[in-house]
Amino acid sequence: MSRLWQGVLKRELALAYQQKTELVQPLMFMLMVVTLFPLGIGPGPDTLQMIGPGVIWIAAILSSLLGMERLFRDDFQDGSLEQMMLSGIPVALIAAVKVLTHWLVSTGPLLIMSPLLAMFLNLTVPMYIALLCTLLLGTPLLSFVGAIAVGLTVSLQRGGILLALLLIPVFIPLLIFATSAVDSAALQLPYHPQLAIIGAMLLLAMAVSPFAIAYSLRVSQN
Repeated sequence: MSRLWQGVLKRELALAYQQKTELVQPLMFMLMVVTLFPLGIGPGPDTLQMIGPGVIWIAAILSSLLGMERLFRDDFQDGSLEQMMLSGIPVALIAAVKVLTHWLVSTGPLLIMSPLLAMFLNLTVPMYIALLCTLLLGTPLLSFVGAIAVGLTVSLQRGGILLALLLIPVFIPLLIFATSAVDSAALQLPYHPQLAIIGAMLLLAMAVSPFAIAYSLRVSQN
């Protein structure tokens, strides 16, 4: 089973880095969103510090949605997805590896650039630490939950708008808890309860979503 997992992971990483243009698009979109907010509301340090966590998280959610549509799209269009489902490899395993690959490729650059974004939005060190913790726990949750909706809409010609309509309401609780954690850090209050709730949601998603994704892909194939 470990060899199967490693083989699927290597394949997905190789395919992901072959599509460098699609990898750069979500990152550039996020940079534009984070840059335009200060230009629209003014460069006041206190204002930027107040809205900074929300801006970064909104940009992370929107950029994640932008890159999520291609999670199963190419494999569905060229028939690779059907072959993988008939190969005998557990579909839940394939789904989990593809979600992991999506998270590494789409969120890795975001985490690397997060110190620069924090400085740009005048976040303090405690606020940045809280923001980084929420991103580490919350962004995999975005990928796991989002992949279920992607599996349901993979057979649609233009499923991007429907995907956003399905997922944005689902991501609102995560946005609330993540920004609340950073706000608590700004006030020098403990934010472990918010992290615990996000972590619990992530563990639940990790346990359930691979099987839900596998079911949604089977439904789309029929």
